[in-house]
Amino acid sequence: MSNPRETYESLNLEPKPIRPHILAAATVVFGDDYYSGRRETINLSGFVQLNKWPMPGFEHRVDSKGYAEFDTELISAPEVGIKGFSYELDDRIQVLSNPFLPNTGHVRQIVPGKNFPAEFYIRRFGILETSTLRLAHRNVIDIHGVVDSVPPFKKPLTGPYLGKPRGDGPFDVVQAPNVVRGTTLPEAWYPADDENQPVGLTPTVFFAASAGPCMSMLVDPSMIMQVSLEGRIEVEVNGKTVSIDLAGDHKKAAGTEMLLFGPEKHTEGNGVLAQMARLAVVGHSPELGGRVMLRASWPRVSGGTLGQGTEDSLSRVKFPGDLHLDAEFELVTPSATLYAANPVHVSGKLKDMEATGTELSMSGADAPMVNTSDEVKARLTGVQLVMRDAFVGETAAVNI
Repeated sequence: MSNPRETYESLNLEPKPIRPHILAAATVVFGDDYYSGRRETINLSGFVQLNKWPMPGFEHRVDSKGYAEFDTELISAPEVGIKGFSYELDDRIQVLSNPFLPNTGHVRQIVPGKNFPAEFYIRRFGILETSTLRLAHRNVIDIHGVVDSVPPFKKPLTGPYLGKPRGDGPFDVVQAPNVVRGTTLPEAWYPADDENQPVGLTPTVFFAASAGPCMSMLVDPSMIMQVSLEGRIEVEVNGKTVSIDLAGDHKKAAGTEMLLFGPEKHTEGNGVLAQMARLAVVGHSPELGGRVMLRASWPRVSGGTLGQGTEDSLSRVKFPGDLHLDAEFELVTPSATLYAANPVHVSGKLKDMEATGTELSMSGADAPMVNTSDEVKARLTGVQLVMRDAFVGETAAVNI
């Protein structure tokens, strides 16, 4: 007996938008020469609004070959977008949908009559903003992925790739399920006029085809903490231990973004999972050649726990609560990016959900800092970071 043919009508989706949290990355090449510019992979996060069938104006259909699909659109609004901090620009960058162009797409069956796995597709027209720049691109960026649910939430503390590559590329990218990526890259970004039209023939930046090819994934945290940080790290360079003062302001998309997942958001039983989704703290080290930035890896997840591990919800965590993270650190320097060869355990007591005043310190083994050829260039021997001003809520603040 054959199984009945599915269509997306069986999902009983509500006729309202999806507004989930999003983790993303883009590898940006700076300057007007794609081949010689400095590459930087920037972690981004925020939230998006995805309008979809069965909202008015969006169709569900089954074609003559039995494939079901429904329409979607990524909308633009001042509070919707993704942001991160760029070492190269020493500034926040923010990516928004272009409100003058359609960011439309679909969810479509890969096997006719079977809803999942499904193809996810969006035609992306973006705007890139910094404190001083507003950029647009000329061609559409086609975003593709394979999803196994709607909304296609990524399992907490899982990475975007099938593997853990090191470096800012170029290399082949193999994304995980429920992760989407730009496929029509590289794409040049130009200064934009008031109607978001690219101006001139000289680009300012490019989005590269790897290591973060305009990638994104939806997550469903219980709480989001965007926190300014200050503190210091100790690094052994050429046999000498140096202390580097670091700071990052969450209002400039620096500092850190922490995600907390209560038991209802994961499948690991009781307890609250924690993730350092973004990190950007900047300082100066003559021994490392000048301005440096400690950041969290995009391909390697910095995950951990909050509380005792027995809580059946985030609201049951008693404060001060133990926060433990196995951080995947990267250290950007003027000459190269260095990668911690092993996770660095940092811990502290989260004073309360406001976060301010919580101290995070490194414990356990030192971490060799290696280049993409696995050559040890330094050792990370100490980390002390203090949480300062914080914005905490169930949704991320994109414009603050």
